[in-house]
Amino acid sequence: MSKPLPPGTRTFLKRSRIAAPAAEVFRWHARPGAFERLTPPWEHVRVVEKRGGIEDGARLVMRLGPGGFGPLWIADHVDYVADEQFRDVQTSGPFAFWEHTHRFEAAGADASWLEDRIAYLLPGGMLGSLAGEPFTRRKLQRMFEYRHRITAGDVAAHARARAAGPMRILVTGASGLIGSALVPYLTTGGHTVVRLGRGGGGADTIQWDPAAGVIDRAALEGFDAVVHLAGETVSGGRWTTEKKARIRDSRHDGTRVLVDALTGLARPPKVLVSASAIGVYGDRGHEVLREDSAPGEGFLAGVCREWEAATAPATAHGIRVVNLRLGVVLSAAGGALATMLPPFLLGVGGPVGDGSQFLSWIAVDDVLDAVLFALTTPTLTGPVNAVAPHPVTNADFATTLARVLGRPALVPFPAVAVRLLLGEMGNALLLASTRVQPERLVTAGFSFRHAELEPALRHLLGRP
Repeated sequence: MSKPLPPGTRTFLKRSRIAAPAAEVFRWHARPGAFERLTPPWEHVRVVEKRGGIEDGARLVMRLGPGGFGPLWIADHVDYVADEQFRDVQTSGPFAFWEHTHRFEAAGADASWLEDRIAYLLPGGMLGSLAGEPFTRRKLQRMFEYRHRITAGDVAAHARARAAGPMRILVTGASGLIGSALVPYLTTGGHTVVRLGRGGGGADTIQWDPAAGVIDRAALEGFDAVVHLAGETVSGGRWTTEKKARIRDSRHDGTRVLVDALTGLARPPKVLVSASAIGVYGDRGHEVLREDSAPGEGFLAGVCREWEAATAPATAHGIRVVNLRLGVVLSAAGGALATMLPPFLLGVGGPVGDGSQFLSWIAVDDVLDAVLFALTTPTLTGPVNAVAPHPVTNADFATTLARVLGRPALVPFPAVAVRLLLGEMGNALLLASTRVQPERLVTAGFSFRHAELEPALRHLLGRP
């Protein structure tokens, strides 16, 4: 049991009804990856040490602050009761006192109450409390609104996929924007994830070097599914000849090496979900594009065609292949949205070019759900557009982002400046118009968490 609270202790409470049994929500929290899923992207936290899970005696050591160079926070777990509660208590950190109790209570046969109760005391005595209390309450409210939405969404997505059972899944590109979110998302769902990467091998990593055509084939035996996300980033400056070669080769050659290895296995995986992009459609103005629309022209369209074609031998070998054509993935942790935030926060954001070009976006949590849906939906094959059902113009995106941030959107980025500074890359990523619909996902019964842009941005940025 917890000890008596120090005098002056404040309490914060967040309680939400989750459409799943208490034991199921508890197990989600107990699995590897829950802390990563629950940490908002705007909170700068670096895990230094993790000992155990949530049971008594487990410990989490974190470094706070941008770059992970701020104060150290050590939390020990106590008062574990299976399917009902666990508690973490600060033994060293920025608060004078911190005790966080997680409670899970039945709310009928198929629902539960998720309760986070935090008892805390700010440093600096009465003066510290007076000065820091309003900021602390806002910060906690923002954080736990996000955490409860993530919990509810993840638990619901995994419940929908439950019939497929737990899988052993191989993931490439696990350190990228999508991969780093996908791994904890899958492990909290009860799946076993192994990374295929260039780092050293281990229990959760298999080594490969796609550029050299090297892959540990024997270690690939026994996987139920593969998610292939690896590829050179297409953003980050002008496209030199060398950069374009890396973009093309990392996708085509890397996919070819992987598929060649998978088709040579004694027991190949049942399904391969391989990333692609809506760049395959090229610059198409206001034309509504679906999976059966003809490919477009240009460098990115050519790269995507080769990328998808490299998976064809897997299909011929009897592996179900889904080519997930990703739109602009929105996440505060990186990518396009994170790049836009600094100028918009400074009040100097605005539309790019004339703003009439369409932007087909998707929130990162919907990408994760789409990957799981593709893995567990046997009827889904071939190209699948992973975009939200309501694309917007660039001008509408700028206006919405500015409104969410409480800033103006009055400073345009002229097309001539885009072409001068970024060349072909700027034309393809910022000025091209691609108006895409997720027809195959919708037809197959996929459920979006974030179908509309403004609620998506408010969730991703913690701006209720």
